[in-house]
Amino acid sequence: MLPIGDDNSTRRTIPVVTYLLIVANFLVFFIELANGDTFINTWSFVPAVYQANHLFGWITIFTSMFMHAGWLHILGNMLYLWIFGDNVEDQLGHGKFLLFYLLCGIAANFAQMAIDPTSQIGSLGASGAIAGVLAGYLILFPRQRVRVLLLNFIVPMPAIVVIGIWFILQIFSEFNGAADGVAYMAHIGGFIAGLILVMILRNRNQNIYPQQ
Repeated sequence: MLPIGDDNSTRRTIPVVTYLLIVANFLVFFIELANGDTFINTWSFVPAVYQANHLFGWITIFTSMFMHAGWLHILGNMLYLWIFGDNVEDQLGHGKFLLFYLLCGIAANFAQMAIDPTSQIGSLGASGAIAGVLAGYLILFPRQRVRVLLLNFIVPMPAIVVIGIWFILQIFSEFNGAADGVAYMAHIGGFIAGLILVMILRNRNQNIYPQQ
């Protein structure tokens, strides 16, 4: 079940931050391709490095958010950001959305570190921050129709179903001991942070859109 689009008819602004984040992710990915494993090992987030050097660890918390392990990783993440980021940005405003995105990414890294604070394995990717975006979309647009590719069919489904299934899969994978190299706890942490932050940052003077 792959999301491929949603209804943007209620969007009022150009999602410049979403677009810039996508561009930034691709630029850093191209830098990775040019510099190889040395770049990845240096700038990914390693809990053990954070414990030994908090200053450099904080730097890698941010750099790791813009790094990816391969083409499928970045294309999947950017597809989700493209679909869900614009409407959340429209509701929060550009500045608040950027803050929201970065805070969700920070929370995701700390959630992953919490399960193994001495790990020497680096984590990287925008998935944790984007998980927060999904949570924001779920709160702001629960009934919005999202087009998903289901087998050979394109099916419109409510956001609460699409995102709800995604989150359940993250929890199942984390606590079922999935050994596929995916930082599921980062996804869970970013999602929970998004649920909390969107309620704090959203404009209280605007009604949540009653999408059908």
